[in-house]
Amino acid sequence: MPQQAIAHYENFPVASWLCPARLRPAVVAIYHFARTADDLADEGDVTAEQRLDDLRQYRAELDLCVSGQAGQDTRWKQIFAHLQSAVQAFQLPVQPLHDLLSAFEQDVLYTSIGRTYANRAELLDYCRRSANPVGRLMLHLYGVDDAQSLEQSDAICSALQLINFWQDRTGDLARGRDYLPQDSSFEKELQFARDLMAQGASLVHRVPGRAGWELRAMVQGGLCILSKVDALYAKHASSPLPRPVITKRDIAGIAWKCLWM
Repeated sequence: MPQQAIAHYENFPVASWLCPARLRPAVVAIYHFARTADDLADEGDVTAEQRLDDLRQYRAELDLCVSGQAGQDTRWKQIFAHLQSAVQAFQLPVQPLHDLLSAFEQDVLYTSIGRTYANRAELLDYCRRSANPVGRLMLHLYGVDDAQSLEQSDAICSALQLINFWQDRTGDLARGRDYLPQDSSFEKELQFARDLMAQGASLVHRVPGRAGWELRAMVQGGLCILSKVDALYAKHASSPLPRPVITKRDIAGIAWKCLWM
């Protein structure tokens, strides 16, 4: 799987050379599962009813997959064949996979009726299903399952999801999606994302080997984007917020900060 394709799914860690070879097939299988579900929820010109119907069929294929049966929908035959191999080889937990589908279904429903989030608790419940499952699945592959690590992973993943929302806010609003809690302000949510990342950052010392370094890059990359969003908002508070751009200098800074975490 090319790195640029992996990067297409913003909540997913890059299956790069930092990922041990024995884990790459499972990482890519999980990625394809999530990427395809995301496309069903977002891509193409179809009705919300059709999107939800496709996601229901996709969930049915997941049930067949985890029970060891062959899929029935030829559209996703290869996706679930590879996922089934990963589930069997690593005893992957099933609930995180279902949680991801629940989040995609919620996006479709909320967009179709113009619903927003009343408060941060509602938004974090969405992050619990849209982002946190990825971290938990990755920790499972690396054999990390203690309660503290899981909590820290959830904090990092939710923070990354929130940062993605805030960097893409203009585009989301154009698509009819508003993730900003009604009872809060953009400035408060930027700071909350930063605080949440800080809560989970020490996980980098609990994840073994190269995965720990990849996690360092994700944490520092997220914080870099967050700082850029903060600066852009200070300049464009009354106009559409441009998406931040990561430069070569930023990448060098991220690498330097990774060394000192």
